[in-house]
Amino acid sequence: MNPKNLKYHREHDWAYVDGDTAVFGLTDYAQETLGDIVFVELPEVGAEVTAGTPYAEVESVKAVSEVYAPLSGSVIEVNEEVVDAPEIINESPYDDGWLIKIKLSDPGEIDDLMSEEEYAELVAGLE
Repeated sequence: MNPKNLKYHREHDWAYVDGDTAVFGLTDYAQETLGDIVFVELPEVGAEVTAGTPYAEVESVKAVSEVYAPLSGSVIEVNEEVVDAPEIINESPYDDGWLIKIKLSDPGEIDDLMSEEEYAELVAGLE
């Protein structure tokens, strides 16, 4: 996925919105900051996620971190490949390293997310 076509949450998560569904993942900045990811815990299909609250956990060689949902909805698909091989997130955070897909419950929340340019400014302020 092209990072310019994504929406971003301030907790370093991205969302790709397609109609009434969205795919979530960690940004390149997040995976780089975490270092080598060794474990991922994702929600079950059918679970509800709420924008701005943790929905997953990633463990790296440096720390255990919560992953925050950029949007609200019901989980319709989980990327089992990253559960089996979490290093995929480091290798391909915007493509193969996606985490979950949801059916949106409140599409209006998209307006609360940042564009790629706004997110780049946020990250630049952290470095």
